[in-house]
Amino acid sequence: MQIRFAFNLPTRIEVGAGLLKSVGLKVRELDQGQKAFIVTDPGIEEAGISAIVVDSLLAQGFKCSIFDQVKPNPRDQDCEAGGDEARRFGADLIVAVGGGSVIDSAKAIALLQTHEGPLSSYEGRGKVTHAVTPQVAIPTTAGTGSEVTRSAVITDTKRKFKMSVNDVLLVPSLALVDPETTYSLPPGLTASTGMDALVHAIEAYTCLQANPLSDAMALAAIEKLYPALPIAVKDGSNKQARDALMVGSLMAGIAFSHADVGAVHCLAEAIGSLYDTPHGVANSMFLPVVTAYNAGADPQRHARIASACGLGVNDLTAEEAAELLVERLTELAAEINIPKFSSLEEVNPADFTRLAEISALNGSTPSNCRPISKSDYLKILEDCYSR
Repeated sequence: MQIRFAFNLPTRIEVGAGLLKSVGLKVRELDQGQKAFIVTDPGIEEAGISAIVVDSLLAQGFKCSIFDQVKPNPRDQDCEAGGDEARRFGADLIVAVGGGSVIDSAKAIALLQTHEGPLSSYEGRGKVTHAVTPQVAIPTTAGTGSEVTRSAVITDTKRKFKMSVNDVLLVPSLALVDPETTYSLPPGLTASTGMDALVHAIEAYTCLQANPLSDAMALAAIEKLYPALPIAVKDGSNKQARDALMVGSLMAGIAFSHADVGAVHCLAEAIGSLYDTPHGVANSMFLPVVTAYNAGADPQRHARIASACGLGVNDLTAEEAAELLVERLTELAAEINIPKFSSLEEVNPADFTRLAEISALNGSTPSNCRPISKSDYLKILEDCYSR
């Protein structure tokens, strides 16, 4: 079969410690107007990070308006309110300062400033009809890679369902990746967001939509993320580990946005929609179990992941290396204190059938490297809960 794929990366990416203080200059270079609509959340405001961005923009003559109502697992209602505010302000560009929830919300707000709602009418792929407001993305966690992706995952509050709006028109124009924004992250958030990035890379490499360019990014991301994650969790002041996580997260974002994800994300988004569980935590809990489910379907690729993790698999068969990968991912989750699924107070086994249904309906289910059905999802939920 002839190989065929597309790779489109319209985002200008700048990486470097201290970039946050020069946001105004970098945004000025885009020449997109004078009115900047800042999308952030209360935690980023409290940490003073958004204030640095605003001061830098004001110093360059921008007028600024701040929308800080983003919540974890962002809601369609909040995005629609943000779109209304951006329209009233007459925003020339949207500046997202925060983690994946903030950046995804900024994409939705940029869409809703220039398109009629509701947001749910754009669910799926390729439904955005014309240009959205240009965006600048400034990630403050090393996890989602949303600064370079074309999708916004937003909770539809009426359906209690995480929907994905996916279109190349949503990709930020500029990503300013400053590892210093992550230096003060607590261990728990470092662990869950770092595992989220690792999930992105692993699923991008193993999914059925993988291609040679996404493979290169995914494997390079794994090489950075796997060894750096436990170091950064134990010692948040380790700048080398922090920098590796930030760049690894960026590369993983490029990888999965040009391939796809798989069953881990399908489960995590189901959990997040029903229980409002943070996305990184949900992904982290299911990675070892889903990897065990998938490994036998493509042992060669899972063995290559084990090699990228530095596990020393030269003398092992592909099947043995894949088994070792599952063991090490399980150990990594325990080492960095990823919570067990059964430890979440909101989890109720009576919901598992519904969670399996939601997971099976996810648009990324067909991309999983091993065929997976509602009954398979149900078994994985039960297995994960029993551990």
